[in-house]
Amino acid sequence: MRIFDYEQLKKISIDTEVLSLISEIKELKGKQNFFNNMKRIKLDKLIQIAKIQSIESSNRIEGIVTTEQRINDLYHEKTTPKNRDEEEIMGYRDVLNTIHENYEHIPLTANHILQMHRDLYKFSAGGVGGKYKAVQNYIQEEDAEGNKKIRFTPLEAFLTPNAINSICEEYGKALNLYNIEPLLLIPIFILDFLCIHPFADGNGRMSRLLTLLLLYQNGFTVGKYISFEKLIEKKKDRYYDTLQTSSTKWHESKNDIMPFVKYMLQIIVVAYRDFEERVLTVTEKKLTKANQIEELFNTHLGKLSKAEIKKLLPDISEPMIERTLRELVKESAIKKIGAGKNTTYVKA
Repeated sequence: MRIFDYEQLKKISIDTEVLSLISEIKELKGKQNFFNNMKRIKLDKLIQIAKIQSIESSNRIEGIVTTEQRINDLYHEKTTPKNRDEEEIMGYRDVLNTIHENYEHIPLTANHILQMHRDLYKFSAGGVGGKYKAVQNYIQEEDAEGNKKIRFTPLEAFLTPNAINSICEEYGKALNLYNIEPLLLIPIFILDFLCIHPFADGNGRMSRLLTLLLLYQNGFTVGKYISFEKLIEKKKDRYYDTLQTSSTKWHESKNDIMPFVKYMLQIIVVAYRDFEERVLTVTEKKLTKANQIEELFNTHLGKLSKAEIKKLLPDISEPMIERTLRELVKESAIKKIGAGKNTTYVKA
């Protein structure tokens, strides 16, 4: 039977790779704080882009999709959801906004996790939100032929409420009494949450929302500007592989936590590096013309045509715009959509 005792984390051996990742994150965090304090930098656009990418990617990982335009309209409340997928996208938007605006005032308790899950489904019928699973659920995978097999059997339904209470209490003690490194503790809490799999639906999305909440509460706020969910989606196969590796023998408390910990730390490092690169580009006084075009995609929501780029960057010639667009498509930095007069481009 699984035992939750985060005090034992004081005894685990941490290899040099993990220590190096934690050290780099803290160094990059210091740089982010420096950039945030520079009044001349406008970060509101980055926040908006990151939110939309997070809403889109975290739901798409779970097969919940709609068009890019619908995502944008739903985010800005220009329309109402027309199906279940869009209802759940709206719910994710609201919980994400709550975390962004109120993370300092959301204690990690079972009740608050239930409230977040309730809000995730507040636009959906069926009353699934805010309730633990009533029956056993299974984590399955499907091969190319459509055959399904069980990858992991989560905790039984009747044990779930106590387990969520336990990991929340252990997290608090580990942070405040045992002085466990937060960057080590947070992935372990998320791993346990996913292995408990407390809800009939929405466990993956809740795990990503909780990741943001706990990182923000510990001062690691880069997820406001760079979407963790989009980075995870790009490395989705590795995400599932490390999750499976680290959940092996979880029920016996003999699982190896480090593959999942390293994966999450690497995602955080990439987010900070992306943030630094983005801000340095924005603040650079003299960008090359090619850099100006590339940066336009980094700070613009949605698609752009050549005519729109020319209007936004009138000092750049059409041949230069065309050449840069070809290079950016070749480098997979942007995607080409359509052909002829209807051709547009969007950030990849």
